[in-house]
Amino acid sequence: MTIKNMKKLPEDFLWGASTSAYQVEGANLTHGKGPSVQDIKKVPEGTSELDVCSDFYNRYKEDIALMAEMGFKTFRFSVAWSRVIPEGAGKVNQEGIDFYSNVIDECLKHNIEPLVTMFHFDLPAALEKKGGWSRRESVDEFVEFARVLYENYGDRVKYWLTINEQNMLTLVGDVIGTGSTEGVANKYKKLYQDNHHMLLAQAKAMKLCHEMLPNAKIGPAPNISLVYPASCKPEDMLAAQNFNAIRNWLYLDMAVFGRYNNLVWAYLEERDALPDIEPGDMDIMKAAKPDFIGFNYYNTATVEWADDEGEVKLGDQQSGAKEPGVYQSFANPNLLRTEFGWEIDPMGFRATMREMYSRYHLPMIVTENGLGAYDKLTEDGKIHDDYRIEYLRKHIEQIKLAVSEGVEMMGYCPWSAIDLVSTHEGVVKRYGFIYVNRDEFDLKDLARYRKDSFYWYKKVIETNGEDLS
Repeated sequence: MTIKNMKKLPEDFLWGASTSAYQVEGANLTHGKGPSVQDIKKVPEGTSELDVCSDFYNRYKEDIALMAEMGFKTFRFSVAWSRVIPEGAGKVNQEGIDFYSNVIDECLKHNIEPLVTMFHFDLPAALEKKGGWSRRESVDEFVEFARVLYENYGDRVKYWLTINEQNMLTLVGDVIGTGSTEGVANKYKKLYQDNHHMLLAQAKAMKLCHEMLPNAKIGPAPNISLVYPASCKPEDMLAAQNFNAIRNWLYLDMAVFGRYNNLVWAYLEERDALPDIEPGDMDIMKAAKPDFIGFNYYNTATVEWADDEGEVKLGDQQSGAKEPGVYQSFANPNLLRTEFGWEIDPMGFRATMREMYSRYHLPMIVTENGLGAYDKLTEDGKIHDDYRIEYLRKHIEQIKLAVSEGVEMMGYCPWSAIDLVSTHEGVVKRYGFIYVNRDEFDLKDLARYRKDSFYWYKKVIETNGEDLS
């Protein structure tokens, strides 16, 4: 609908931005940290290793000061499980505990609320070698990790996120380097058993948070992209409903309501891939009760019906997937694309928020949204990223419209606060407000530079989203 009477964003709207541990910290096998799955994977050809990244581990004070200069109200970052518990279970690494404690204190010193993600694509390698999330024991290992975080940081952290993009871990783990199904007889059975254990671990961690930290708030953080049908053909509408359920609603239906989505259940039945569910599991799921939903949004998806013939095709987080008899991706001719081929759909962002709120009626915070591009540092130390400003402006406009339509939005944390290593596309795909002076393999001096978008976002925050010019 056309909105003529725009409402203002809440005065306590949480403006900020996001990072993740394995993509920004560096120091990946030092200071007592054990290896994660990201450290033992074969990095895509032409992309750098994760030993330095943006060197946030050594420069966090400088980086948080720059975030404060922008006016951040919150900073969403993740804790590396294997930095805190090197083997994933057992002995705690005090140096890792101290590092995140210092990061939290530095945020609070600048009046920035820490928004802590417990798990972001970096399962400890020691647990992966034992079978990872396929093991029932993984549930209790994650809950114990959560307990350690609550005990050490719960006095200072009010906002928690459980598992980043659990749907992507399930759907495209091979692509993003979080697991492999090579040689597995029934990959669906494995993936959705892993998924069930993650859902159960998340539910238990939420319940534990409410017990240990009654004043804290906690929620999931999936990657949500509303799915369009490629045409008004009825079969394309069915394909869109299929992919919406598989990609989006399975994860939020379980997190919020504690029940499996019926379309996904039928999908798994057809593939002899129903997860093994123990007595009491579903009661635990129903008792989780998230306080809000965090979600990552980059674009929508468009699909058409796929005949039964052909092979399954994996995409990345956003595009290129095919499932015979279920759906197949369709290039939307109505949308522009980034330099990296990702569709740009600000209005779809609003449609996604509207649909999520209609289904779940919980406050929401955007935990990722951004434009990856080949930013260039000029000779005089400038980065003119007007394309990023335009992308973010159009998405923030849609948040304001959604709020005017009654959608309850808590905050906006685009990806990313600072340049970092993109999951499978390296350092050259830059997202940050802060430029890090390094190339894929030449570390240079790692100096920080303010991009044009840095100054623009500072103005946006100062005016609580009123001035987007």
